[in-house]
Amino acid sequence: MLFLALLHPIADLSWWRWSIHPSTAIGIAALGASYVWASKALQREPGAAQRSFFFSGLLLMFASLNGPIHDLSDSYLFSAHMVQHLLLAGVPGCMLRPVLSRRYIAPLAHFFTRAPIAFVTFNLIIAVWHLPAFYNAAMAHHSLHILEHLMFMAAAVLMWWPLLSQLPEFPRLAYPGQMLYSFLMSIPMSIVAIYIAMADHVLYPAYSAAPRVLPLSPLEDQLLGALIMWIPGGLIFIIIMTVVFFKWNARGEDSTAGAQVDWKPTTA
Repeated sequence: MLFLALLHPIADLSWWRWSIHPSTAIGIAALGASYVWASKALQREPGAAQRSFFFSGLLLMFASLNGPIHDLSDSYLFSAHMVQHLLLAGVPGCMLRPVLSRRYIAPLAHFFTRAPIAFVTFNLIIAVWHLPAFYNAAMAHHSLHILEHLMFMAAAVLMWWPLLSQLPEFPRLAYPGQMLYSFLMSIPMSIVAIYIAMADHVLYPAYSAAPRVLPLSPLEDQLLGALIMWIPGGLIFIIIMTVVFFKWNARGEDSTAGAQVDWKPTTA
């Protein structure tokens, strides 16, 4: 146990000193370069708001995968790791037409961006990676941890697609479908959170060996992490349902076509 504790030197934790991981910096830079490339391939410059949203998202990803949030989540607090995963769950899919329209990719894209497939894929990935065997393996092996986060980001793109697709050829759900999808999406994460919250022992031993940076026992920290997954995670989808409801009311369209970005009202 003393050896494990030495792997978590509390002196290394600082809100003012940032540890930057080259793999994340390179990956985020590649995403930014891909965005620029895709906008040129489409021969359409994104608006200022679109660029701001996209690069703000990259900045948020960088902040969640480096520095104190990363250090807390990897070495000290399970609850901080849940905050990190909620941040990663917000990665949207956009500027992908040049890739998705390719001959061999388009059929796969049509399959995986369908709401039932996106729902199952996202929740299966979240649930499996939070099983103790997989979670602890990711904590012990950095390469697996990188794979875990890459899978989270890919799954998050699929999860958001039925709600936020910018490509009419890979369409969003109709507004009634978006309401139902958002409601159902809150259930599996709640089940995973309840499983963690109701555990009578520490599921993820790596956090037991870490110095306590907050006045929480490892089991209390685990409970807090489960509550972060459960309550804020569920509130996200309640907010989404509210936004969808007002968009639906504003457009007054129940059809799939009426929910797409290129929809235009018909003139009487």
